[in-house]
Amino acid sequence: MTENAGVLIRWRGHATVEITDSGTTILTDPVLTARVAHLRRRRGPDPMADPVRPDAVLLSHLHADHTHLPSLALIENDVPIVVPRGAVDAFTGLRVFGDRLIEMSPGQDVRLGSVTVRAVPAVHDGRRWRRGPQRAQALGYVVDGAASTYFAGDTALDPAMAEWVPRCDVALLPVGGWGPNLGPGHMDPESAAAAARSVAAAVSIPIHFGTLWPIGLDAVRPRRFHGPGGEFVRRADADGLRAVELDPGEAFR
Repeated sequence: MTENAGVLIRWRGHATVEITDSGTTILTDPVLTARVAHLRRRRGPDPMADPVRPDAVLLSHLHADHTHLPSLALIENDVPIVVPRGAVDAFTGLRVFGDRLIEMSPGQDVRLGSVTVRAVPAVHDGRRWRRGPQRAQALGYVVDGAASTYFAGDTALDPAMAEWVPRCDVALLPVGGWGPNLGPGHMDPESAAAAARSVAAAVSIPIHFGTLWPIGLDAVRPRRFHGPGGEFVRRADADGLRAVELDPGEAFR
């Protein structure tokens, strides 16, 4: 990606990223409020103080910090919303969005404005709730326009990543979580650096850390909150990879 490519990446915090490519703005996993259930926003500006007006929304999976109905309700009611196939049956709360929903499976693509969005697998529990059948598989997405941007969603490292995404200009990689423990289906800074190598990213940006934290646990393992982005950048640099850490609300062109 070059300086004149006209691609802007703005991290809004957690897994919410504004990707503007060739005049089309894509918003991923929007969390636009100060609180999600027992989690509160501890860092960064209020996203609604400078609201994004996306042309489309991508939802990676159904967990409440990724498919957040109050945040989706803040987005204009003509914006298409891409979801994993089966998501509407698995989580009936999405039905309020009607024919705006576009269901996709890995390998499928859709044209949205001036970009093409391709769904790729993710290694993560795609269910809304912890119990019951998994009717909707978690996804990542590749946004292709002037640049190729890989939004990994929430995923563990998988050897097949290089097949899903052989190369990309920008990789948006989850490097942490929202609590003192990092469960299965996630990447830490070390495995995220391996993922950056796998997808041959020209530049990688860490996400899914340093934004949301459980209420009342501010003093519990604060390094888990603040540290993953910088640690990822250091590991990437040591491997000869380019990585950039953004603050919530900050942009990279």
